[in-house]
Amino acid sequence: MNKYIKTYNVILNNMDLFEYRLRAISAIMYLQDAFARYCATKKMAAYDLFSSNQYWIVTEFNIDFIQNPPFWSEEIEVEIWISEITKIKIYTDYEIKYKGKTFAKGNALWFIIDRETKRPVKTDVVSERFEVLEKLVFGEHGKFVLPEPKEKISEIKHVNNLSDLDFNNHVNNKSYINLAEMTANEEFRRKYCLKSLSIRFNRETFLADTLTCATYKTDTPNLLTHIIEKEGVSVCDISTRWEKKTGCTSIVDYNLDVKSEI
Repeated sequence: MNKYIKTYNVILNNMDLFEYRLRAISAIMYLQDAFARYCATKKMAAYDLFSSNQYWIVTEFNIDFIQNPPFWSEEIEVEIWISEITKIKIYTDYEIKYKGKTFAKGNALWFIIDRETKRPVKTDVVSERFEVLEKLVFGEHGKFVLPEPKEKISEIKHVNNLSDLDFNNHVNNKSYINLAEMTANEEFRRKYCLKSLSIRFNRETFLADTLTCATYKTDTPNLLTHIIEKEGVSVCDISTRWEKKTGCTSIVDYNLDVKSEI
């Protein structure tokens, strides 16, 4: 089995407030859940690594939205696979499908980290247990490049709380993306939809840390740079590309088929 495939339904907590469609951040969380489940089938889940004093981290994540996301309650299918393994790096590529068509695709860069040294460990066990499917959705695994920030648009501060923490008691990836999203005002989010997101995680943060997220314009229209800092040091860099909404079907005008569970 080269691909791991998991089906999900869009639930209330995972839709946006304007169109009842799957949020970008929620699509990313489905992807991470699918990868965790895939690892569990290979006895490489986070809890399996405890005995060897190791844990998974993702350091880069990229996603492109090709079509409009599905509405609330509709079914999506996540396909995820290991596309490349080096001495210390593990790349996954993925596609998210709705009604048989791909509406989002992307890749991610993972490492297994030693808890004591905080250094990546060799991927020998991963190579033994996982198959590699050399299918790259973007044609290559490129290096993250943050567009140069220009004019600052907005800035917010956030104190990490219990809801921000992940399985390893570090701040969860979704919390950083939430911060970037919160810097865009309601009028902007009503008029524009997210078409792509690239993120690089630079440092771990923890409970009660204060984070500052600043969003900047770049030289490219509708391409934004988000820099999240702790005590003046970048912990996470995000690039987002937006497009003006045109001809987007409303849930009011859509024949939503909600099936009975009885």
